[in-house]
Amino acid sequence: MDAEAFNLSVRAFLKKVGVNSQREIERYVEEAVREGRLRGDETLAVRMQLDVEGKAEPLVIESEVRLR
Repeated sequence: MDAEAFNLSVRAFLKKVGVNSQREIERYVEEAVREGRLRGDETLAVRMQLDVEGKAEPLVIESEVRLR
């Protein structure tokens, strides 16, 4: 295994996950506030699941995003 190539590849994946996740959350919140489904002062539960090929159990990360 080439540790440097592996590290760069993982970092690129994590950057893609982070940027796309943030955009999706922002898009959802903006639309939900505009349509009146959210007031803009809520705390939203968020959950991310990571599946790695060949790994039996996924990694699940749960947290909250506060809008105010």
